[in-house]
Formats: sequence, structure tokens, C-alpha cells
Amino acid sequence: MTKNTATEKEEKKKDIMRKAFDCFCKHGLNDTSVKLVAQACNMAIGNLYNYFKNFDDLILQSTAFCMGEVEDEFMQLSPKSPDELERFIDEIPRWTAINHGAKYRFMYQVYTSPKYLGEGKKFFQGVTKRYCEYAKILEKLLHIPYNDVQAFIFFFVRACVHYALFGEEDYLTSQTVMLKKMLKAMYQYRDLLK
Repeated sequence: MTKNTATEKEEKKKDIMRKAFDCFCKHGLNDTSVKLVAQACNMAIGNLYNYFKNFDDLILQSTAFCMGEVEDEFMQLSPKSPDELERFIDEIPRWTAINHGAKYRFMYQVYTSPKYLGEGKKFFQGVTKRYCEYAKILEKLLHIPYNDVQAFIFFFVRACVHYALFGEEDYLTSQTVMLKKMLKAMYQYRDLLK
């Protein structure tokens, strides 16, 4: 296989994963058949298996890939300076719910299923590693130690996902108020040490 053909096949696979994931999000884990996915991808069922070992492989790869894209998009919107933190805390949960609520619901269907629980654990171990790496980048921008930034990311993402799943305003308000208090305390403590 030439390099160009390999690249084209990889791009086609990404396109299939995105379309399949949208189909899964629309119909749910139990109500999405391979036939429905093939129709969403505008291809024959047999052609799907040129890219995936089986239907479970398609489910797992498309979930991991598409949720990785959600994570990347989320991180691209993250604050680049301390002045942007409050805006980020206020805006992102609703943005996430509107743009990615169905994706989070499907992801949890997959990774909490006994059939895929092991894959879910691996996925979230990867998330933890990526958040740690990202926290190290943000440490320089926000002037907060990376381990505190990482805790902040976990806390904030949990609040965003919970809101995306359930739309519970009281929960979101309590979480964002607490996050703002934590940030204020971190910056005050940092200033005391100067």
C-alpha cells in the first residue's frame, strides 16, 4: 500500500468513525444495528469490515476517536490567561451540553456496559494522562502549579459532563461557584508566597 493510499484509507476510516458515532449517539447502543451504521456511512455492511474487525471494534474505536476529538475541542477553548478563567467557567458547560451532550450520553452507555468496561478503564486512564500533560502546559499560562490545574480540570470536566447529561442548573451553579472560590483561594495563596 502506498503512503497516499494509506493516508486516504486512514481519512476514510475517520469519516466512518464520525458518521458511525453520530448514528450511535442518535439511536443509542442497543438500538443501533450494523445495517443502520452502514446506511449512515453510505456503504455496504461488508465494506465496514475493511476498516474494523467487527461491530464491537467499530463501537470502541469510534467512541474513543470521537470523544478524543471532543476533548481536543474542549482544550482548544480553554483559557490562555488568568483573565479568561471566569468566562471559561461560565460559558463552557452550556456550550458542552449543546454541542456534545448526546456524545457524552453514548460514551457512558459504552464504557459503563459490562461488555466494554475494560476498554472504558483504558480510555479514562488515557484521559487522566492527557489531562496531566495539558495541566503542565496550562501551569505556565495560568501561573498555578500543574497538579492544582489538573485537579481543577477534573473537577470542571465532571461538572460540565454532569450538566451535559442531566441539564441540572442547581448542580452546575454550585460547582461553578466552588470552582471560582477555589481559583480565588489559589491565587491569593500564591500572592502571599511572593
